[in-house]
Amino acid sequence: MDKDHGAAEIWHPQSQEERDAVLGALQEILNSPQFRNSKRYPALLRYVVEKTLEGKVDQLKERTLGTEVFGRPLTYEPSSDTVVRYTASEVRKRLLLYYSESETASDVRILLPPGSYIPEFHRKLSATAVSETKEEKQLRNRSKPVLVNPRAVIATLSIFVVFVAAFWWRSHAAVLSRNPVREFWAPVLKGQHSMLICTGGVVFKSGNYSGVITADKNADYSFTSMQISSAIAQIGDTVTRFGSSIHVVPSASTTLAALRGHTVVLLGAYNTSWTLRLTQPLRFHFLPGTQEAIVDQSQPQLRWQRNESLPYSNANDYALVARFHDRAIDGWTVVLAGLGRNGTQAATQFVTSPQYMQTLQARLGPKLGNKNIEVVLKLSVINGKTGPPTIEATYAW
Repeated sequence: MDKDHGAAEIWHPQSQEERDAVLGALQEILNSPQFRNSKRYPALLRYVVEKTLEGKVDQLKERTLGTEVFGRPLTYEPSSDTVVRYTASEVRKRLLLYYSESETASDVRILLPPGSYIPEFHRKLSATAVSETKEEKQLRNRSKPVLVNPRAVIATLSIFVVFVAAFWWRSHAAVLSRNPVREFWAPVLKGQHSMLICTGGVVFKSGNYSGVITADKNADYSFTSMQISSAIAQIGDTVTRFGSSIHVVPSASTTLAALRGHTVVLLGAYNTSWTLRLTQPLRFHFLPGTQEAIVDQSQPQLRWQRNESLPYSNANDYALVARFHDRAIDGWTVVLAGLGRNGTQAATQFVTSPQYMQTLQARLGPKLGNKNIEVVLKLSVINGKTGPPTIEATYAW
């Protein structure tokens, strides 16, 4: 239930003492349970409040916030990276929760109106400012017409909508946390503003089984297939919904130092050298050399590979899905890699689909948590089209 903080008015601090009062209220908010366990939400709220008090509201634009608060490059495009909008939405919800649950909130309130990054400051009116006699009210009501302030109505409705959204968010938080796709990505994205997608490029090679070979760092015109492009888009859409963003880097020219300390998605197998290297110690990994296959260290005689007697566009493909904490890069690594490009596309579909993630939970248990996971997938390929994946083997530790 919302606590009674008395009548309040929109307030524009003028003196240093008044600005200090706002900063004091801000610090109380940032120390609250709704904000103190996060880095992102306090950073945005502190920045917009301080800039407003400095009279620099012209700087409170999405692109500026992306670069100044979240370290995005100058080439940052808000249309493809929604970190500012997502964070601002969460800040609004958490402010409403803070004021609805706090017993000792300051007389100064800070709100972030919907659709704006410029905060509003509200100050509790004194008792003399809000009290009047019954006769004074009746006289005022008789002598003045009733006026409706459209801005006040809109502001009130906006606050009500945000409060309802905050209530919904609280009541549905447990349900959302059980989203199987979220459970797979949660440990990977925890504390990460962005993640690296490391993938290989290819060039055409006539006579080769797949029609292409891996491009090295000296290739002038390497490319990725439609399947790999689709996989990148799917991963980007998924992690953006969870508040992160992606950066795509080429495997051939990316060093270990560039990967270290990041969450990394390795997309593709035999055209992505880091996939072959980092999965080598795992139980399921890719056979090095020219005989492309997925093998099982526990059962060396077992292997999954394409039937090269069939055309590439009609041979069943196999893929490896892995999520593990790698010591070499000191961070989480997700491998989505097929023997061919269809397998990589299917692996990506697998980790972005609630249906497939529920199937995985049925195999490994409902709580994936921080487990290291490996999954071998099989999929049919007909006329170059990727069929639905099925699980061949799993392992967790």
